[in-house]
Amino acid sequence: MRVIAGTARSLRLKTPEGMDTRPTTDRIKETLFNMLQPYLPGGIFIDLFSGSGGIGIEAISRGAEHAYFVENNKNALVCILDNLKFTRFEDKATVLKQDVLSALAGIHEKEADVIFMDPPYEQGYEKQVLAVLQNMPYVTENTLIVVEAALDTDYTYAESLGFYIEKEKCYKTNKHVFLWKN
Repeated sequence: MRVIAGTARSLRLKTPEGMDTRPTTDRIKETLFNMLQPYLPGGIFIDLFSGSGGIGIEAISRGAEHAYFVENNKNALVCILDNLKFTRFEDKATVLKQDVLSALAGIHEKEADVIFMDPPYEQGYEKQVLAVLQNMPYVTENTLIVVEAALDTDYTYAESLGFYIEKEKCYKTNKHVFLWKN
């Protein structure tokens, strides 16, 4: 896995061993960031269920002012810290070593520009996270939330939590769901 574009372009990142994380492929990451690019320069990026940190690092490389990385897997945390050091982005990052639902209250920003989450598939975490995010002061009508999920994941409940789906971008095995606060 590598950084696709920006100031850290082409740098290879470490990934945790084992099957606990699913690094986003370069092709999908490039497609995703082509859609996210307008929201990144000078912005606040939150990477939930961070894995190796590759998504948040890509955001910083492409101009995000600061990124939060939330992960509680010990091996993944080591990768995030190593990757931040390797890319020299340590001063633009906050790593929260805890459960995602607990960590959301520890983020103190006026407004988040992009919140990205890639939770374990088909375990319902995204619904739990959206239920918490609806009450966070940094989630405004200007905050884009992107969820990476299995193709068959249903988001019809999003409206009841105060979010609407702008679009879904489907790939062969998964999709990105783009949500905004009502």
